[in-house]
Amino acid sequence: MIKSELVQMIADKNPHLYHRDIERIVNTVLDEIISAMKNGDRVELRGFGAFSVKSRNARMGRNPRTGTAVEVVAKRVPFFKTGKELRERLNAPQE
Repeated sequence: MIKSELVQMIADKNPHLYHRDIERIVNTVLDEIISAMKNGDRVELRGFGAFSVKSRNARMGRNPRTGTAVEVVAKRVPFFKTGKELRERLNAPQE
């Protein structure tokens, strides 16, 4: 599912809301999650999961095509850990 499909699904379930307002809400939520992670904060959505940032140290890697050593710079990467409710709903038996 892409963002526009999410917005459309919410709009279909809530015909009393304007499409532009739904799009603004979705964009605002995602922007706030990104801003918090950029500041190094952890974002937890109970029942869904937690977004956090992990730091990776600089290291020496290999170019897979040529096999030459390449320096990989240190970086921060996003990390998502699923919540208990999400895991349970994903693994629930199909009816």
